[in-house]
Amino acid sequence: MLMLVLTFSTGVVDAVGYLGLDRVFVGNMTGNVVLLGMGVVDGVAGEGGVTVGGEPLPVLRPALALVGYLVGAVIAGRVLRRAAPGWTTHTTALLGVVAGVLLVLSGALLFTGAHPADPLGAVITTGTAVVMGIQAAAARRLAVKDVTTVVVTSTLTGLAADSRLAGGDGRLWARRVGAVGLILLGALVGAALLLWHIAAALLLSVVATVVVAVIGHRTREVVAEREPVVRTEASLG
Repeated sequence: MLMLVLTFSTGVVDAVGYLGLDRVFVGNMTGNVVLLGMGVVDGVAGEGGVTVGGEPLPVLRPALALVGYLVGAVIAGRVLRRAAPGWTTHTTALLGVVAGVLLVLSGALLFTGAHPADPLGAVITTGTAVVMGIQAAAARRLAVKDVTTVVVTSTLTGLAADSRLAGGDGRLWARRVGAVGLILLGALVGAALLLWHIAAALLLSVVATVVVAVIGHRTREVVAEREPVVRTEASLG
């Protein structure tokens, strides 16, 4: 369940990235790689480009997001390298960093009055992508099947390929449908909050991440008290 909440949060911040930060994904790196490829051709094509209406495709911010995401994943990977399997204090700390950075970035947008198109927007893009990389790496370590928190392509593949229609048992359908539905809901809510203020959407992600970190840490302590050796996927999902 906790990873599904983070999936919702990703939908929110990706709505912020695409609609408020010049058409860039801060969690979905597949989208950024595609945008980069198209953007390069668009730039080479010159006036008019390759897009309908001639509006140029972004290149800088998708590139910054891609690099930032990789940096975040590397940081989390190093932190978790020697940590025990399952939810640990390292997991809580990393999610605390995610929430803290998002809080600072939302504050920068809220109190400086800067427009996302300004240079600060590039900083917001990069910083948000870094923490999405941290979140994804932390979720990967928890290994909740088909819930990466940042993409749902593999989730959709599993949902269809393992369904009863495909001859499977469909036993994980609820979790998979939940992941797809929540990232969609997050994007919807994030887009709606942008009508008010871009910082509001980021603040919602802060709240969601803090809730996950607190509950996850507390659940870990309870499980450790009852079963000091074995922690199952079900207790974390």
